[in-house]
Order: sequence, then structure tokens, then C-alpha cells
Amino acid sequence: MAWKAPIVVHPPAAGGGRRVTVRGHAVGTAHSDRDLVEFLRRAGLGEADIALDDPHLVEWRGARPHVWRPDEATAP
Repeated sequence: MAWKAPIVVHPPAAGGGRRVTVRGHAVGTAHSDRDLVEFLRRAGLGEADIALDDPHLVEWRGARPHVWRPDEATAP
């Protein structure tokens, strides 16, 4: 079985924001890095444990990391 990151940031929604799941459970829709950090804090991660660019922790799907709107997903 392939290893999967425990946090998944899904592709940007048409109206903006990205759905976030932690260990397979939906925790909300983030519209910024700040939202994402808050969801992870509520899920029990300490601030020292949160590294949004660590691919072992966070899998960014459908767009580059830190992109929150679909129109930003295709920007260079």
C-alpha cells in the first residue's frame, strides 16, 4: 500500500477555497494559509509541527501549494 500524506488540500473550488481533509476526515474549506493552519491546529497539530510545504505532511492536489482560487491555479 502506498504511503499517503495525512493532510490533503483538494483542488480549488469554482467559488474559491480548497477543501481540507485530515486523515480522511473533512475539516473545512480553507481560503488562505491562515485558514489551513487553523484547521490543523484544531485537528491537534502544534504550531511547531505544521509545515505546509512538507510533502510528507501535506498533499496539495489540483493546483500549486498556497493557491486558493481556480483562476490562480493556471497563473505562471
